[in-house]
Amino acid sequence: MSARAGGHESAFGHVTGTAIYTDEQTPPRDLLSLYPVTAPHAHARILGIDATRALALPGVVRVLTAADIPGQNNTGPILPDEPLIPAERVLYYGQAVAWVLAEDEATAITAASLVAVRYQALPARLGIEAAIADQAWHFPPAQVQRGDATTALAAAAFQLAGEVASGGQDHFYLETQTSWASFDAAGNILVTASTQHPSETQMMVAQVLGIAAHRVICRCLRMGGGFGGKETQANPFAALAALSVQLSGRPTRIKLRRALDMQLTGKRHPFLSRYQVGFDGDGRLLALKAELYADGGWSADLSPPVLMRAMVHIDNAYFIPHVAVTGYIAKTHLPSNTAFRGFGGPQGMLVAEEIIDRVARFLGLPADLVRERNFYCADQTPDRNTTHYGQPVVDNHLADLWQQLKTSSDFERRRAQINADNASISERKRGIAITPVKFGISFNKTDYNQAGALVLIYTDGSIQLNHGGTEMGQGLHSKMLAVAARVLGVSVDRIRVMVTSTDKVPNTSATAASSGADLNGQAVKAACEILLARLRPIAAAALHGAESEVRFQHDQVFLANAPANTFGFGDLVRAAYSARVSLAATGYYRTPGLSWDAARGYGHPFYYFAYGAAVSEVEVCGYTGRHRLRRVDLLHDVGESLLEGIDRGQIEGGFVQGMGWLTCEELRFGDNGRLLTDAPSTYKIPTLGEVPEDFRVNLYQRRSAVSTEVIFGSKGVGEPPLMLALSVREAIREAVAAFGSSAQVALASPATPEAIYRAITAVRGH
Repeated sequence: MSARAGGHESAFGHVTGTAIYTDEQTPPRDLLSLYPVTAPHAHARILGIDATRALALPGVVRVLTAADIPGQNNTGPILPDEPLIPAERVLYYGQAVAWVLAEDEATAITAASLVAVRYQALPARLGIEAAIADQAWHFPPAQVQRGDATTALAAAAFQLAGEVASGGQDHFYLETQTSWASFDAAGNILVTASTQHPSETQMMVAQVLGIAAHRVICRCLRMGGGFGGKETQANPFAALAALSVQLSGRPTRIKLRRALDMQLTGKRHPFLSRYQVGFDGDGRLLALKAELYADGGWSADLSPPVLMRAMVHIDNAYFIPHVAVTGYIAKTHLPSNTAFRGFGGPQGMLVAEEIIDRVARFLGLPADLVRERNFYCADQTPDRNTTHYGQPVVDNHLADLWQQLKTSSDFERRRAQINADNASISERKRGIAITPVKFGISFNKTDYNQAGALVLIYTDGSIQLNHGGTEMGQGLHSKMLAVAARVLGVSVDRIRVMVTSTDKVPNTSATAASSGADLNGQAVKAACEILLARLRPIAAAALHGAESEVRFQHDQVFLANAPANTFGFGDLVRAAYSARVSLAATGYYRTPGLSWDAARGYGHPFYYFAYGAAVSEVEVCGYTGRHRLRRVDLLHDVGESLLEGIDRGQIEGGFVQGMGWLTCEELRFGDNGRLLTDAPSTYKIPTLGEVPEDFRVNLYQRRSAVSTEVIFGSKGVGEPPLMLALSVREAIREAVAAFGSSAQVALASPATPEAIYRAITAVRGH
């Protein structure tokens, strides 16, 4: 299927196995492999490293330690707190204190076991509660507030207080962290990495090697998944491979095995959230005070923007007049947590849904009614359509989308039937819930909201497309092909999208924040429009008409007032070349209207919002706590879809990944800080048995155009659907409630069978 038809440009390669990933390239001569020497402590001093036995093993080239780094021993993206190789102290279990460089991976693995390291074990801080007790934070507390939450809480007719915890989540990309590095013919360092941010990887490599960035070229062929896990955490592995090349003069590869990848890399941030909420007798929220604690792990990584996005999404889709949110980043001796699809938004929105359920049960009202009564609404006073951080909620069609989904899912009738069935069945109960999503689209950091592109037209009429985004299976390249073809009026088959490379498009942003198509699409469009402006006079002269009448469509050029008289696109290109007109152009885009005052927690950080809603129906077994997802109805707003097939795939995949986070993906650490769930046998990701038996996905049919100048009216769709899975958690809660008469239902996250069984036991009063 072609990109024009809604398919994926790499689909054939994916299904036939011919798509080439970083570690599947043809190996160069003398390729070396790296393997780590890992620490058996979560916190310890390094007293000495003896690599004598390892170096004596045939095939071992050298053992890398911190002393071998010629530049800066740091790969921290925000703070310089991430030594590439620690010199003095281990800060999490499994941290690599040295790396063996050998002729092959098997030799490197054997040699790593022969490196003798002496440690002095130190007390370890393992988790948020321990950090709270020690007051151990990476940064001072962050705050976002509106109004006077303290006074409004005291004046509210009703108040509730509570806390909710959400677990971490491993990215579990199919392709683990991988990088290859070598010298090119000019002596530059060429890095091919599985990275979502080639420009940052380039800069980190240059920083570690102590050379200028123009001496480093970073490419990304494609990734077998990223989900945020390769936004910053690909950088150290690329830097290690490049360091090995600089020291040995030979090409080097690094590819982590699954268990090692899970041990060494960070996850979605676990959160602990404490709240006080005030509300009236109709369930309208009046005030919220909340404290959010994110487990940052051993280093800061991207924790500050992750925490802030949670703080500005604690409202989800609900207007709250008075809000005071304080956020903390816990400093623990665990792997450094990082970006993950949703980037803190899911953790904040989970708090909102927890509060809504508690309010509804306290008042004896249906939860969906309480949700509706608290929606942001532009039809009322403007203040009721402004977030607690000062941004108007634009393009808000949520109320209409919500009602459409209620009707199409037959929500009311099904709920009545479930309630009737639950009354007659003792050990199996069903639950149904509907939840909304309002998710801000743009990078939290305003600087990152820019993109570039390079488009080259060759004299045979073929086109080369370069942009700064990376392909990780999400279909970004397919969308960029569609954008270029649409603007130039040519077939997709005429265009070749190239691998992402820093020597083609420099200073790019990460492919993240659901902004890949928005940013790169606009940059591609800008480049193509520059080329059209150059070609238009040539076409007008050839067709004997005015430039304003020239049209490009279906690989032909014609005048609007004489469509039958056409000129082939290839012929036009050759004519332009003969006229010495440049056939190469760079395009650039920066998102307009963004602002953010981090100190005040105030501004306009998002260009627009994405909306959606989900209805989930589950059945829970009272004997085992296992649940079965019977049916899911999703309705999501993607604006005017660039490629509907790609968008539907993103909605389905995002929902399932969110469902995994909320129901089955449980990270467990031992008392020594070691990750115990480091394989598919112990870490449960959703499989065919967990996905809905009846899975219905629809795109919201808008009644008006998107109000912002997004690329061809489309909306970002990578992250928002993940939060639709909150409906699964709420449906499980409804089913659990049917087992007893408790006024409240405490449900852990993830809602594993054990957690569900404990919740059932609690509502039964046992």
